[in-house]
Amino acid sequence: MKNKISLIGLGNILLSDEGVGVHAVEALRKRFDFPEDIRLLDGGTLGLDLLPLIEGVEKILFADALNLKEVPGTIAIIEDEEIPSFLAPKLSLHHVGLADLLFASSFLGTRPAKITLIGIQPETMEVGLTLSGAVNKNFEKFLETILAKLREWGVTFRKKTSGESVDVPGRTI
Repeated sequence: MKNKISLIGLGNILLSDEGVGVHAVEALRKRFDFPEDIRLLDGGTLGLDLLPLIEGVEKILFADALNLKEVPGTIAIIEDEEIPSFLAPKLSLHHVGLADLLFASSFLGTRPAKITLIGIQPETMEVGLTLSGAVNKNFEKFLETILAKLREWGVTFRKKTSGESVDVPGRTI
């Protein structure tokens, strides 16, 4: 079955809050069962290497740490054509890759019809395996914002009943 929607977490988990997108996708993967046509991916810092993974996808949602120029923990939703211009002042190296990825997919005619970037303002991106206090405090709200967008797109999912916990550095969820 072809994936209609991809949820891709971006970031470097070795740089504290920079890895929040990857942590979010992993938390959602362990907490919920999603339909087969939804793909959850750890995009890490792959940049253009994600191009074949978004080809043919109708909608794509990126989760990431973003320099929103707001207080740490602030969450924002940026959509479609606003994304490349928002990424002009780079927060980290993989953002160069994201802008390039979106440009390349447009150039090749494979750009998804709908693209959303949900970001959270990091408090720190220093070397470290745990999320900062501000990002940790708003992590559940970050997850709910992602789930709300998926619901808006008509995605149905159900909570897993296994009781399995998810290890996110600095918290157990």
